[in-house]
Amino acid sequence: MTILKRAKGFWLSILLSCIFFTIIQTMISGGLLNPFYQNTIMLIGINIILAASLHLIIGITGQFSIGHAGFLAVGAYASAIMTMKLEMPFFVSLLVGGLMAALAGLIIGIPSLRLKGDYLAIATLGFGEIVRIVLLNIDYVGGASGMQVSHLTTWPWVFASVLLTILVIRNFTSSTHGRACISIREDETAADSMGINTTYYKVVAFAIGAFLAGIAGGLYAHNFYIILPSNFGFLKSFDILIFVVLGGLGSLSGAVLAAILLTVVTTFLQDYPETRMIIYSLVLIIMMIYRPQGLLGTKEFTSFFKRKGGHKHDNEQTIA
Repeated sequence: MTILKRAKGFWLSILLSCIFFTIIQTMISGGLLNPFYQNTIMLIGINIILAASLHLIIGITGQFSIGHAGFLAVGAYASAIMTMKLEMPFFVSLLVGGLMAALAGLIIGIPSLRLKGDYLAIATLGFGEIVRIVLLNIDYVGGASGMQVSHLTTWPWVFASVLLTILVIRNFTSSTHGRACISIREDETAADSMGINTTYYKVVAFAIGAFLAGIAGGLYAHNFYIILPSNFGFLKSFDILIFVVLGGLGSLSGAVLAAILLTVVTTFLQDYPETRMIIYSLVLIIMMIYRPQGLLGTKEFTSFFKRKGGHKHDNEQTIA
């Protein structure tokens, strides 16, 4: 019976997603959305991928990483090189961007994920800055002047990437591997004593998160006509981190919700950058004082429906 309920929920989610995709695509095709709103929708999708990928690293595995913009940069530039220099199809460029970011995740993850807490944060921050400085000094990709990129990112590509990202992370979290990562987050020493290879699972989660961030990088690069190394600095990593913290550490739904809300706020306040940073700061201060667990804590949207169903079932048993 539980399997049937899960199957119904899965297909219902797919149906709602298809309806949402069709509505947005119809509005774009019919000219009901101007370029500004189209670009906002693209940014929301890209930020959802980034938030979900970092959620896997921080929220599920408990590894405090603040260098996520480095993986975004690797994916963006690798994808741009594939399309602009090697004239490869867009799909191939996205895949290569994700694989290169995953490779970078393995290279930085294998030695640094033996660190914990602040030390890991400093190591990942250093990685992000190294990537930015290296790109700044490579003439092949334009250096400080940036690299011109064709506009290939479309709503179907963004929607498919977001849907794939959420399905991958959701299924991974529900699997035995995901439960092993959660056990590492809760108590790494206890997980290690139970025979879980903590380093292996941390590296796997780090690589998957980096791969998805690389996909987002490819979409990000081809959503604009130029990419600059300065776009992938520490502040970009900080923005992605806010998505996860504001939504709730351990909640995929919260990360998605925070990415949508903050992207909309940022987009409409882009003419007032000082105001945007003040709002960011106030939001974080208020959240840490009144709701330190974030918007949804560790809950998902589906848990609210399950709770209602559970109460109904309990009442039926009581009446019986």
